[in-house]
Amino acid sequence: MPYLMRVELPDVPGSLGRVASAIGEAGGDIEAIEIVEKRDGYAVDDVLLEIPTGTMPDSVVSACSVLDGVSVLWINRYAAGGNLFLDLEVVEALTEDPASARDRLVDLLPIAFRVDWAARVRPGASGATVVHATDAAPESFDLPPVTAPVRLPGSDTYVECAAPLGGDVLLMGRRGGPEFLDSELARLEHLLGLAVTISGT
Repeated sequence: MPYLMRVELPDVPGSLGRVASAIGEAGGDIEAIEIVEKRDGYAVDDVLLEIPTGTMPDSVVSACSVLDGVSVLWINRYAAGGNLFLDLEVVEALTEDPASARDRLVDLLPIAFRVDWAARVRPGASGATVVHATDAAPESFDLPPVTAPVRLPGSDTYVECAAPLGGDVLLMGRRGGPEFLDSELARLEHLLGLAVTISGT
C-alpha cells in the first residue's frame, strides 16, 4: 500500500541513507524521494514508500524517529499512486492546450503537490464562485482578500493555502496535513505565473 511520509532530517551527508535504512528495516520499500525544502541545517523530504499489508506505518515512523535529529512530520496513505509528478511535467501538460491551461493546472495540482483537492474561484460581492475544481473540493468558499500565496486557517479536516491567479484565486487542501511550507507556496506562485503566461491572458 503506498504511503507518503514527510520527514525532517539533518542536511549532512549520510542522513538520508540512515533514514532509508530505517525504513527498510521496518518493512517499507522506498519508491521515490523529493527534497521539499532546506532550512537552518535541515532538509525536509517527501518519501513515497510502499508498506506491505499487515505492516503498520507506525513502525516506519518509530524506526525513523529514533534517529538523531530526524523527525517524521506527517505520514498518510497516498491515493495518487506510484510516482511523484514533477513541475516540468505540469508545465508540459499546460502547453499542450494553452487555452485550457488554468483549468488543467487545477486538475494537476493534487498530484504535483500531493493535496486532496484544488479549486479556482472568482471572488465577488456575494462570495466566491467556483470556476473549476477537482472532485473532492468544497462547494463554497469564504475567502479573505488574497494578494500573494498564503496559508489559510483551514478546518478540522483540511490544511489549506491560496494564491492569486489573475483575477481569480487558486486554493488547495490537504486532509490532516502537513502544513504548506514556504517552498511549496513559492512553487505554487511560480506555476500559477507560468499558467497565466501560457494561457496568454
